[in-house]
Amino acid sequence: MENQQVQLRLMEAAEAGDISLLYGCIQDYPKILDSIDETAFVDTPLHIAASAGHAHFALEMMRLKPSFGGKLNPQGLSPLDLALRRRAELSPDNQDLQKNLTWTIRRLINFDKELIRVKGRESFTPLHYVAEKGDIDLLAEFLLACQESIMDRTIRDETALHIAVKNSKLEACKVLLGWLRRSLNQKLLNSKDEKGNTVLDIAVSNSQTERTWEIIY
Repeated sequence: MENQQVQLRLMEAAEAGDISLLYGCIQDYPKILDSIDETAFVDTPLHIAASAGHAHFALEMMRLKPSFGGKLNPQGLSPLDLALRRRAELSPDNQDLQKNLTWTIRRLINFDKELIRVKGRESFTPLHYVAEKGDIDLLAEFLLACQESIMDRTIRDETALHIAVKNSKLEACKVLLGWLRRSLNQKLLNSKDEKGNTVLDIAVSNSQTERTWEIIY
């Protein structure tokens, strides 16, 4: 019972971004973070803080318990995934929270670039998500922070480039293709998904052939 009460207070601390309350919980039950980590799929305090845009609390949690960064919740999402999704769902008039979430995302990837490669549900990574949404600013920042992330594939063997074309995000395609050219890794351009489709095959099926050819060549 005591453990549950401390855990509830810890979640309240994460929601509020209250680092003092975090340490109060640790003082009351020093094993609280280890206790949470024992659960295979759980919304950790890092999940909650990241999705609320509390950058300092999220960074303190990463410092105390780095394993939380790669932890998936019951929906198969990492803390960075949740922050990205919350940011994408915000209405345009909620600018303050959007700024806080963007800052939190940037601070987290600067703290640990491997967060960009954490594979969540269906092996979707944060890079795959920003490619899907056409978020070219974060896409460029993610690639700059962790260039290896462009090689990651989903369970359908899709790269970020496959995903961008599939979702008609041509500006995102430009960013990805520019990165591939600079890294001299153009063989990824011809890679196939599980159905044997290249990027151009997907473009044909989506009636994007002409515009995609213009971007690629």
